[in-house]
Amino acid sequence: MSNKMYKSTALWDKWIQENNELVNKWKQQEVGESALSSDQNQRRRWWSSEFYKLLRKIQGLPPLADMQLELSVVYNACLYSIALSEVSEAELLLTQATERVLQATGDDPMASDSPVFWRKVLKSVETTALNSCVLYIFCLQWAIWLANCRLKTIQELQEELSSLFETLSAGAGDDMRYSAAAGKSSDAPLLVMDPRRLHELLQICTFMVQGAERLNEGQSSEALTDLQAASSLPAPRTLVAYSHLLSGSCLAQMSRPQMALQCFRKALETDSRCVCALYQSMLIYRQLGNRQAEIQALRLLHSTLMLPSATETVVADTLLLSPPLLLRSQSMSSLLSVPSALTVLHSLALKCLLHGRVSDSVEHYLDLLAALHSEHQYGVKTENTDSHVHAEVPSLPRLPELYLEAGTALLMAQRPVDCVALCDEVISTTLEMLPEKVVLEEPEERGEAKTGAVWKEGEEEVVMLLWTGAAYLLQGHCHTHVKDWKQAVTHYTRCINLLVKVYFKKKGFQPQIPSTDMVNEQRKDLCILQRLKGLSLAGRGISFTQTDQLKEALRDLQLSLQAFPECVGAGLWYGEVLWRLGRKQEAAACWEKTWSITTQSTVEIVPVYLQEPQSGPLLDSSELRHRLQELGPTQSTWRGTKEECPITY
Repeated sequence: MSNKMYKSTALWDKWIQENNELVNKWKQQEVGESALSSDQNQRRRWWSSEFYKLLRKIQGLPPLADMQLELSVVYNACLYSIALSEVSEAELLLTQATERVLQATGDDPMASDSPVFWRKVLKSVETTALNSCVLYIFCLQWAIWLANCRLKTIQELQEELSSLFETLSAGAGDDMRYSAAAGKSSDAPLLVMDPRRLHELLQICTFMVQGAERLNEGQSSEALTDLQAASSLPAPRTLVAYSHLLSGSCLAQMSRPQMALQCFRKALETDSRCVCALYQSMLIYRQLGNRQAEIQALRLLHSTLMLPSATETVVADTLLLSPPLLLRSQSMSSLLSVPSALTVLHSLALKCLLHGRVSDSVEHYLDLLAALHSEHQYGVKTENTDSHVHAEVPSLPRLPELYLEAGTALLMAQRPVDCVALCDEVISTTLEMLPEKVVLEEPEERGEAKTGAVWKEGEEEVVMLLWTGAAYLLQGHCHTHVKDWKQAVTHYTRCINLLVKVYFKKKGFQPQIPSTDMVNEQRKDLCILQRLKGLSLAGRGISFTQTDQLKEALRDLQLSLQAFPECVGAGLWYGEVLWRLGRKQEAAACWEKTWSITTQSTVEIVPVYLQEPQSGPLLDSSELRHRLQELGPTQSTWRGTKEECPITY
């Protein structure tokens, strides 16, 4: 008997030594190397494997009354599993370990829900030497619940978690196993992470996740209470920054944008890598209509995202569990989400274009297109691959649309040749895929087709057609810019010929070419189709005026107004043609009607390449008004567009 006890003791000592050597080696390597080294996960996987091997040796024996070694190795192995996001493996290991604890204490294992099961485990060891070790692995179970977003389970065990804090703070079972210096021997099994530090991390992360959930439910005041509780706890710099970020989000929801901006600024001052604070600041500036600040925030956000460590969270110590592992709820992910660097660069380019910074816009668009064609610079990062990127953030438009936007910027920068080249790229890609005829059907009553999205699945043919038509439209604008009226007419005509391939079919009727009365908010594809048709007809009509083909100009400009009644350029030039034909009263009425049109700003809604062109032949409204004054009082003789000339192609 004594010989068996001696062998058992010798094995125990050997396994303790093996555990401690692993812990000490890990501390030496982890402290001495960068937390961002590329092989971090590979190294942690090796440590995890070693602890699992040791645990299998120990669990080869029946559970004993003294299970400190086994539970210490379980603690170490589970920490690595959770750190590697292998949460299910860690939970299975904890379940097996706690069942062995119940066997060792003489209690029968039970199958029940987590709160009841853990209450029984904690009660069974309450007065034994295993109490501290079980509390340590109870912390790991807490971490698993948090990683799996099981807040209700955590709330059900709130009393036990509170007593856990008190016990750990009082130093129960304080054998200093977690603070043994590297290289020093110890008779007790060492732990790779101080359970008290783990508890502090879990506590602040729990408060933050609860705050995020309440914020998502619109309970801003309650969320702020949780975040204030979190801010009072010791925490890594990353989490302090997150607490400022979430507080700012609460204040933004409470319509206090200036206070929200202060919180976002504190988050950045605390941790310069908190790019989500930059993103949220940009959204606040956009909401406030502060265009200059919005563009500056976008520029700073893009440059920050381009830094190698911009989207990687660093905790400047040897913590195995980093905050992102514990902040994986949908609400937290949404609040911490940021677009990719390319998406931000696109937003920056588009904002500069929409608000008059044309040269900056051209530079950004060219950088964007170069990046998209450069695997060396971006590789897989052309998509949203960051763990903090969420589906709610904007996504990058498709490549033909980017080409059209960039072409518009180049045209506005008076670089028509470059614009034509980009449009040729779009046309060469899409033209061969265009069908002879496209029929759009009326959406179903259930509303699933009334999403308003232009690029819906099943309408790819329409998308291709609209892109090709827009490319021809831009090329027409380019030729009007250089006063090549013949080529302008040719390209506008190509656009028009494409658009007449689209038919709209109402239930019970034959397909027909769409008209203005068919357009509504639920069919944005038809809205864009009519706008494109109106702009191309207007462009061709204006080109005809430059070659004194007034009859053709009158026809096209009138058709343009039928397709797109809000087209200011078409209205003014239609009046100009009437004036040249001697129909001055009608011209005057047409101009007055055009000036009276009040439409909502479409700068942020309509694709930028479908805005009315700012180059080419333009009429001076002040000069037109001067003509009206010379003409004297006029009687409204405007009869509307439909009476003048029916639509023919």
